[in-house]
Amino acid sequence: MTQKYLNELTHTVIGAAIEVHKEIGPGLLESVYEKCLAHMLKEKGLHLVTQQRVPLIFRGLHLDCDLRFDLMVEDSIIVEIKAVDGLLPIHEAQLLTYLKLLEKPKGILINFNCMNIFKEGQKTMVTELYASLPKGY
Repeated sequence: MTQKYLNELTHTVIGAAIEVHKEIGPGLLESVYEKCLAHMLKEKGLHLVTQQRVPLIFRGLHLDCDLRFDLMVEDSIIVEIKAVDGLLPIHEAQLLTYLKLLEKPKGILINFNCMNIFKEGQKTMVTELYASLPKGY
């Protein structure tokens, strides 16, 4: 896995989100966008899982907190889907926590309740794991 690979994969995911947004527009539930985006990514031949539990271990105790991420693409990028008035710091914190707990290098926060996903409806986040990967250029 390289930074270049993850960046190309990110481009594909955001492009698919833009396609979904163009077709069905804003104003629907997150679950609708999740299903549509998952379908688009599968059409592109990508492997993904949805709504999987995020394990939480606190001081050696395995806690059942029912934390779930929305999508994981190619076992490397976590995608959190929102349909809110605007992305907030708490949404970013949620994604960063999932990345840390699952030890994944990159995540994408996508808000479908906006006019333009590329300009205002997405935020990409990386971890130290991403920084340690070879660039691949």
